[in-house]
Amino acid sequence: MSITQQYLLDTHRARSLGEPAPPAPGTHDWQVVREWRDERHFRAVLAGQPVRRRFRDALSRWRRRPT
Repeated sequence: MSITQQYLLDTHRARSLGEPAPPAPGTHDWQVVREWRDERHFRAVLAGQPVRRRFRDALSRWRRRPT
């Protein structure tokens, strides 16, 4: 069963029971990614390691690159 089929089944079941419909697949993906990143940073701080922001660091290195 695909994700879409499961979503449609859950939506039908919720509607027949008078419950609110579940969120559509992919609705909260970015929120999950942000929470995962925050958790990774938190664990690094607890372990006494520097928090690495790879994309931001790479971008700043690229901007400071001599031309």
